[in-house]
Amino acid sequence: MNDKQWQPLATRMRPRTLAEFVGQQHLLGEHKPLRQAIEKQALHSMILWGPPGTGKTTFARMLVNSATARMESLSAVMSGVKDIRAVVVRAEEAQQYSGQPTVLFIDEIHRFNKAQQDAFLPYVEEGLLTLIGATTENPSFELNHALLSRTRVYVLRRLDEQDLLKVIQQALGDAERGLANLNIEFPAELQMLLAKAADGDARRALGMLEVAVDLVQEDAAGVKLVTEAVLQEVMTTGLRRFDKQGDIFYEQISALHKSVRGSSPDAALYWYCRMLDGGCDPLYIARRIVRMATEDIGIADPRGLEITLHAWDTYERLGSPEGDLAIAEAIVFLACCAKSNAVYTAFNSAMQDAQRSGSLDVPMHLRNAPTKLMKNIGYGKEYRYAHDEPDAYAKGEKYFPEELGEKTYYHPVERGLEIKVKAKLDKLRATEKLV
Repeated sequence: MNDKQWQPLATRMRPRTLAEFVGQQHLLGEHKPLRQAIEKQALHSMILWGPPGTGKTTFARMLVNSATARMESLSAVMSGVKDIRAVVVRAEEAQQYSGQPTVLFIDEIHRFNKAQQDAFLPYVEEGLLTLIGATTENPSFELNHALLSRTRVYVLRRLDEQDLLKVIQQALGDAERGLANLNIEFPAELQMLLAKAADGDARRALGMLEVAVDLVQEDAAGVKLVTEAVLQEVMTTGLRRFDKQGDIFYEQISALHKSVRGSSPDAALYWYCRMLDGGCDPLYIARRIVRMATEDIGIADPRGLEITLHAWDTYERLGSPEGDLAIAEAIVFLACCAKSNAVYTAFNSAMQDAQRSGSLDVPMHLRNAPTKLMKNIGYGKEYRYAHDEPDAYAKGEKYFPEELGEKTYYHPVERGLEIKVKAKLDKLRATEKLV
């Protein structure tokens, strides 16, 4: 038996060479940048950004081994500035006595705060440390600009089902590190089922495979047959990849919003269900669809806001699963509505003018005159009461500060209720030209 059999299968099966590495061909294929870095033993600082189980840590180790460098590893979850300083001391000693370069691998580097990132930045700049950081979060938001400017960011993609199937088969066929000595019978269709359940994560695939094999009892012939029942038992404990505060969360809510805006009720429902399946709070989605109703539907169909508020209220009263369906109905309604961002655009334009124009005075004729003094000094003088005018419209009346001039922010679209709104405003604005 291998003396490392006590280790988890995912650890034992960690690829040692490019030939064993599965996936990421956009980076490791022939003539691709990271493959050339390994083949030429060319070390440079980099950030490896991708979902869990895609090979970030494995690749870092392969790169260090190829360059015969010494490797220091830190976890951003458990390390601080003191640990970084200790690494720097050891790197300086290695450079002085053996001339050997040091690679600092930092797992979950996005969890380092600004002060911690600043602690090793000077040593990356001067070349004492070659930094390889692994992160599941968007480096643009989580890492200092100074650090990003001194590294190259490589994006690793989630593994597809064929990649994961290959990972599973490597483990089943490896006698030294894997499961080949256990006489396992694992039907091909169930291997594919496991690959799908792993959700792009090689570590998860191997973890579930290991548990499934442990649960299976040997038959009289010494064969361990993995059945669908066993596999289902293992897979029911799995959760979809979903981080309530991370990139995946914001990517999925963005996809939901854009599906609604793009009038695709089917895609909107899919992303809604993905988020629910991953553990998202339905009340968060309820709040977001109210935003969608005001930003993307607006006056084109005012029922959108009403229905989303009702869905929110329904969920607060009933909870899941009844409230989930109310939110689903609101999402489908919004996706099918006429779309207009005219009010959203008008609001932003008006806000810019309000912020830029300063504290311009309210025109005297628009001011109330609740006291005699205010009336005597001209408050409300010559104001025209619109209800006393033909069609309840005071032609030629001015409502903006004089210094700003008359503005037009709101431009209704030719969709939904705004067709009628536009016709009314066009008629009123046309009469102004006659004044």
